[in-house]
Amino acid sequence: MKIAYNIRNRHLFVGDLGLTVLSIIAAYILRLELIEIFANYYLSLIWMTGLSLIIKPVVYYLFGLYRRMWIYASMRELRLIVMAVTTASAIISPIMLVLFANRLFVSFPRSVLIIDWVTSLMLIGGSRYGLRMLAEAVNKNSSLKAPISSKHILIIGAGDAGALVAKELLKNPTISRKPVGFLDDNPEKQRQQIHGIPVIGQLADLPKVVTTQRIDEVVIAIPSAPGSVIRTVSEICRKKQIPYRTMPGMYELLGGKVSVTRLREVDISDLLRREPAHINDEIVGEIIKHKVVMVTGAGGSIGSELCRQIARWQPSRLVLLGHGENSIFETYLELKQNFPALSLYAAIADIRDLERMKQETARIKPNVIFHAAAHKHVPLMEHNIEDCVLNNVLGTRNVIECCQLYDVERLVLISTDKAIHPVSVMGATKRLAEMLVLKAAEQSGKPYSVVRFGNVLGSRGSVVPLFKRQIAQGGPVTVTDPKMKRYFMTIPEAVHLVLQAAGMGKGGETFVLNMGEQIKIVDLAEDLIRLSGFEPYKDIDIVFTGIRKGEKLSEDLWNEGREFKQTAHPEIYSEEGQDDLKGRDLDETVDSLIGMAYSGLGEEAIEFMNSVIPQAKIKSVRSEDITKIN
Repeated sequence: MKIAYNIRNRHLFVGDLGLTVLSIIAAYILRLELIEIFANYYLSLIWMTGLSLIIKPVVYYLFGLYRRMWIYASMRELRLIVMAVTTASAIISPIMLVLFANRLFVSFPRSVLIIDWVTSLMLIGGSRYGLRMLAEAVNKNSSLKAPISSKHILIIGAGDAGALVAKELLKNPTISRKPVGFLDDNPEKQRQQIHGIPVIGQLADLPKVVTTQRIDEVVIAIPSAPGSVIRTVSEICRKKQIPYRTMPGMYELLGGKVSVTRLREVDISDLLRREPAHINDEIVGEIIKHKVVMVTGAGGSIGSELCRQIARWQPSRLVLLGHGENSIFETYLELKQNFPALSLYAAIADIRDLERMKQETARIKPNVIFHAAAHKHVPLMEHNIEDCVLNNVLGTRNVIECCQLYDVERLVLISTDKAIHPVSVMGATKRLAEMLVLKAAEQSGKPYSVVRFGNVLGSRGSVVPLFKRQIAQGGPVTVTDPKMKRYFMTIPEAVHLVLQAAGMGKGGETFVLNMGEQIKIVDLAEDLIRLSGFEPYKDIDIVFTGIRKGEKLSEDLWNEGREFKQTAHPEIYSEEGQDDLKGRDLDETVDSLIGMAYSGLGEEAIEFMNSVIPQAKIKSVRSEDITKIN
């Protein structure tokens, strides 16, 4: 059982008074002979003691020394003690020297000021850290009495995160988990100890260590670990039939606090992790910090993550705009809980309603707008052509008009790889949305830009939630074609790079995120089945339903023939310029398309987009099964 020492602040205050007197007497004794003190220096000792009893407790209070739980003291608290004691000595020293100069006492050994500073540090700091050492000693004894059935935990990663996990496990012996060792590939850490727990090998030693150390559970404590490391550990643990958990990736922890409570089961996003790319804080801070930022579609997967990461940059106000009241409210509540000091505003509005958008933009006066509101579900939009056009094209034009009317400094459109060589209604409408933003950037000279990326894992209506539902129902998992490939990126990683790209925008750029290599959908399905504790084709079958006419086996992220350049960020590329429509003016084209949508002429709208959008090959084939994955 853990014993907590609740030493009240008034007890510390009284103790500090005694230690202050003791420190001054010790300083005099160290400097002088005891008899000599009372013969010649007693008056200065009384003055210094009196001043110290008045000044030091006040300074200590102002520095927060009486508002701390000292059993959890760390280096931060040590620095605080040094600053408080030094400040108190710096105040007392000139007063004592002035009093001595004015002959309030005849004899005063000035070196006692320095000695008192040293002894105060030792006594004030020692008293507090003594509490921590005592608590740790008792808690260690308690951990030794933990249940014999405690599970043996192996921690992958002997860095800061691994040390934190080990510390939390040691402090909580009642959870019946005992860390027995670390694995880390850093040769300098081999045979070292962290919190008394040894580093017993490298990642390659995992199969052997699991057996020899009788490991019951493995914890991956490397937030920056790439997917290859997670996959290696999960494969070994799965074969050994040992549970394994991980700490969330670095992008997931943005704005959050790393702790053992954030450990969770490994999911598909962990297997596809990439090493975190460095972000230029300065350019992101310039466009967000102390600015009014609006996110359209703030209740969606991308929009809500944008809000989470934008909140860390201390905008003067963050505006959540969307037409789904429940999702907006949920995002609002989460942000309010995690960022209580942040000024938030929830606007329930439909981007298709221009007058409503004008009202909100005039009221809010945003400096930056991230436009993430869009219909994105590819098969579903084939059945709802008119609404897709109105939301993705008309809605984007309305957002642009509001930006121009109310002098919004910066606009960032979130786009998709499906806008390139579009074969779907969704892709074609997003391509037109890109064209509208780039034209507005050219006309206004403002930093309006497009950020384009592929599929994100775990978004609503995407492949991963669908596969999980199919697995939970016992299968089969349905895939269109064994050769079907798509780009995938985790939502936090994509948003992390969107913010970086937004900061680099000067106007008229189409930024393309480095999505890595395309992944076969069937491989994704097999990984999900294994992570669910089953074997593909044995416990859960995979059925191939056939590719639809006009559907692409793989995706493109940029247009053929366009200039494609590396930016200052290794994970972001830039496609310069934009293809023109086939012999038509963009505004007239959009007007005609919107007119068809309002008239319910969906099939005519498809033919029209095929005739005007470069390289568009939209096929009017509506599958009855809208759960097929594009």
